[in-house]
Amino acid sequence: MSMWRFLAVAVGVAAAAFGVAAWLDLDYLFFAGYVILQYVVLAVAWNILGGYTGYMNLGVSAFFALGAYTTVAFHTALQLPLPVTIPAAGIVSGLVGLGMGYLTLRLKGIYFAIATLALAVVAETFITNWDYVGGSAGAYVLHPRRGPWFGSYVEYLFMLMLALATLAVAVARAVERSWLGLGLRAIRDDEDAAETSGVPTLRLKLFATGLSGALMGMAGAPLPYYVTFLEPASAFNLGYAVTTIAMPMIGGTKTWLGPLLGALLLATAQQVATVTISSEINLLVVGVLLVGFVMLAPNGIVGWFRRR
Repeated sequence: MSMWRFLAVAVGVAAAAFGVAAWLDLDYLFFAGYVILQYVVLAVAWNILGGYTGYMNLGVSAFFALGAYTTVAFHTALQLPLPVTIPAAGIVSGLVGLGMGYLTLRLKGIYFAIATLALAVVAETFITNWDYVGGSAGAYVLHPRRGPWFGSYVEYLFMLMLALATLAVAVARAVERSWLGLGLRAIRDDEDAAETSGVPTLRLKLFATGLSGALMGMAGAPLPYYVTFLEPASAFNLGYAVTTIAMPMIGGTKTWLGPLLGALLLATAQQVATVTISSEINLLVVGVLLVGFVMLAPNGIVGWFRRR
């Protein structure tokens, strides 16, 4: 399927999803749908570096929170609308991703993972001590009751996150099917052999960290308007990293479809558990599903179907 045809199908599916949610006229569907789509973007973005390239990034919460606090900063300074702050958050997080990659991509395995986790700690310390965005006390970002175009504001946020999810999946698919994807897979399979064969490994890894960080930052940009109160402890919650990494593992890390399936399955299960049992068992749901899939389908859902 060509890229343009895929985009047309993706936009059609997104429009149908929004239409069904609007027809059912249940605000909770938009609240829950926003979270599910947010994790779709995070999982697909993480997989560009963690799945295609094989570098375990534990700094998901850093990029996600930096995107959120970029929105807080622009809201405080200029009252800019979300369609403007989302690309700005992507630029900020993408540049941080490039910087992180330049400093840490010479490390491999567990050493790289620890370095990315350290990035989250450093970023949280910086935000906690930056009073302009609320510091340790947090910041309120109040939104109007109605969206700028139609419906309630949560419908507007849902629509924006739906557009972001469509964009993230399209970008991941385009990368996977291009020469960039071939180079990233070569790095994952054997980086030394790829480098001796002429693959520009460092440049490709920097591209992956920058693009992955940018998409994660864009996913975090609408968060202040969704929660209305943002504090460092919640924005930099390690649970974002744990859940985000589990989703591609469940769906399959070697293709763009795996993170999408894993995010839809796991995030939906978490939302159902939140409503029916308690929000406190979200990480338990992640752990149970991850252990089950590691035992029964170690290559994820997509890998299991391909093997069958």
